[in-house]
Parts: sequence; structure tokens; C-alpha cells
Amino acid sequence: MAVLIRILQFFVSLSILVIIHELGHFLMAKVFKTRVEKFYLFFDAWFSIFRFRRGETEYGMGWIPLGGYVKIAGMIDESMDMEQMKKPPQPWEFRSKKAWQRLLIMTGGVIFNFLLALFIYVAILFVWGKTYLPTENAVYGIVTDSTGHAMGLRNGDKILSVDNQYIENFDDILKDIILNKRSSIQVERNGQKVSIPISDDYVPNLLKGRGAFEVRSPFGPFVVKDYPKNSPAKDAGVLKGDELTGIDSITFSYYDEFQSYLKKNINKTVILQIIRNGERLDIPMQVTAEGKLGVLAGRSPSMYFEMKTLRYGFFESIPAGISRGFREMGDYLKQFRLIFSKDTKAYESLGGFITIGSIFPAEWDWQSFWNVTAFLSIILAVMNILPIPALDGGHVMFLLFEVVTGRKPSDKFLEYAQIAGMIILFSLLIFANGNDIIRLIRK
Repeated sequence: MAVLIRILQFFVSLSILVIIHELGHFLMAKVFKTRVEKFYLFFDAWFSIFRFRRGETEYGMGWIPLGGYVKIAGMIDESMDMEQMKKPPQPWEFRSKKAWQRLLIMTGGVIFNFLLALFIYVAILFVWGKTYLPTENAVYGIVTDSTGHAMGLRNGDKILSVDNQYIENFDDILKDIILNKRSSIQVERNGQKVSIPISDDYVPNLLKGRGAFEVRSPFGPFVVKDYPKNSPAKDAGVLKGDELTGIDSITFSYYDEFQSYLKKNINKTVILQIIRNGERLDIPMQVTAEGKLGVLAGRSPSMYFEMKTLRYGFFESIPAGISRGFREMGDYLKQFRLIFSKDTKAYESLGGFITIGSIFPAEWDWQSFWNVTAFLSIILAVMNILPIPALDGGHVMFLLFEVVTGRKPSDKFLEYAQIAGMIILFSLLIFANGNDIIRLIRK
């Protein structure tokens, strides 16, 4: 069910983003009285799921969910309709418009995607505000993985600052380290301040999803809320509402200690100490090969930490949402820069549809859905403005060349550029989704 929910969120989000993007091109074309022959969600190779005509435009939905398109008369695009280009130019065609008008038509999609992201961020702050864990409230310190341990971090370290600068939101610390090339992190360890150097050697591991550290939380209360599909704990007799207090008569102070104990007892039988209706029970069961019990405890940071929530009125949410949108755009551009660095090997972390789908939560949550959709809208805007033929940025590049030099590239050149761009895009698509498949195989 969780997979289906993620897939549904992915397709709903993608549909919104594609429609808004193509609407940007469509409306800009209409402003300059340019004929739009087709407006499609997804691609309609050979046939479409549905279609209808209104005025001069055919609207429809294709069956290949890789995006969408508007077919603008007199323009060389992914349809590769060269027969139309052999005819004399008409006043309503794209090629007959002034260069600056064609430039606005081509950037319309990118502009609308960015405006959509700003609108969503404004709405999120107005409806839900912003809730986060202040770094100073992470009172139990951190839990490190192998990457964090190699950096010099230890379980229980309390983060004080990065490059001697305090970061208010705990969740922003790792992002700040990666994107801003920080050189040190200051922690409190056993009552003393320790400064730990950050080497560039650790950035590739951080980009590959090895998080270095996360907030440390107490073990209890651990109350069983539900079970996954296959649950050895359920089979052993553990019920919803049971409180787990220990295993093999061992009590745990922190949740990571509990996880470590399970990892040491993979495929072994352990005794769960359970409190049920005030009565203590001992229930034997076998730990799974993944080091799991097969229970869901419904844990959340708000159970253990003092969270901070910022509320925004209608007029306050507008500048705050716009500021957040520009900040997210800046952060994404920094991430994008890392892809072209041979030192970080960020290209190895590129993902396709599986990676994008996994960003969405396993349960439908509107706040999370809109947060992800806004960020994907920014990604779509940035990706489309890249100077690659077949993308909006490729058309913009040729239009800027025309504006600067006064010479328009020939239709034959644009045709070959379109083909080359489509080859590049399909290669990137195969590479990104290939990374997804490889990661699935290695799991």
C-alpha cells in the first residue's frame, strides 16, 4: 500500500507540474497571437487516452507519462513536424514572431514553474506554518553512522555550531555542510567543546545518502501502533497497544541502542518484555534477517523534543514564502553544481523515477505532498532552462544568439540540434533510472 500511495502522489504531482509548465508556454503564445495546435499532458505516441478540440487547439492526455507538450505552429520541437516548416511562414506562426516574443514564449514554462513553487510555499506557511527542531533542543545529541564516525563524530555528541556559526534548524546542518563547503563542526562531548575538521573526502558519501548523523532520541515510550505486511512480532502474539520495555531483560536508554541490539541478534530468538493492560509479559520471537521485530511504533520527534512552530498571517506568509522559494532555488543550484565536480562524484547519486517517487511519504500527507511538489517545480524549472537542445533552455540559447548576432540559425541546423538534444535527454534518462535499478539490486 505504501508503494501505491507514493506512486499516486508522484503522478498527481507530475501532472500538476506538467500542466502548469505547458500552460506557461500556452498563455505566452496566446499573448503574442501565436497558434497552439496541441496541448497534451504526457506524450501521445500512436494514440492518446482522450482528446478533444476547442477552437484551434487539440487538448488531450497521452499514455507515456514522461512529461507533456504544447505544439506551437511554426516551431521545430519534439514532434519533428518538418512538413509545416517547408511552407511559407504565416503571421500566426512562432517563426514569424520577433525574437524577444519568441524568447518569452519559450521561457513561459520555466517562469510558471517557479511562480507555482512560490505560490505553494506561501500557501504552506499560511496554512501550516513551519515546525522544526531547534539545534539547541536536540538534548540527547546525535547518532552517527560509519561516515560520521570516520569524520570524528560520536554517538551522544551535541552539535553546537558549524564553522563556529550556530544553525537554528537541526535539519539544515547536513545541508549546510554539503552545500557551503564547511571546514569544521563544533560539538559538546563529555562536557567539553570539541572542534572536528570536515574533509572533502566525506562529501561523496554524504551525497550517496550516508547521512553521517541524525538526532538521537530516547527508546521509550515504545507503544505498538501497527504492523508491516509480514510481522514476526504479530505472529508471536504481540498486540497493538502493547508497550515494549526491553529485550532479554535488557533496558535501553536510546533508540539506537535498541536497533544495535537487534542487528547483533539477526535470525536469533529474543524475549520481548511487554506491558499489556498493566501486566508484564515475556514473548519469545525471532528477529528478522534485516534486524527487525516487525512492529510500527508511530514515533515522531514531537514525542521527545520541544519543537518550534512559526505561524504566519496571510500578509506575513507572502514575503516569507517568496523568500523560502528563492532560498530553495539557491540551494538547488548549489546541489546542481556538485554534479559536475569530479571530486564529489555526485553524478553517482543521480536518480530517476524511483528516486523521485521515494521522496514522497508512505502515507498521504498534504503538507508533505505540497512541499515535495514545490521543490520538484523548482527542479523542473532549473532543468528546463539548461542550454541543451530540445529543452526550453536550448531554444533560449539559440534565440539569444539571434538577438546578439542578428542572424537566425537555419531550420536544418535547428532540426539537427533538436535530434541531438533528444539523444542527450534520453541518455540522461537511461543513466538516472539505471542508477535507480543498480541501487535496488545492491540492497
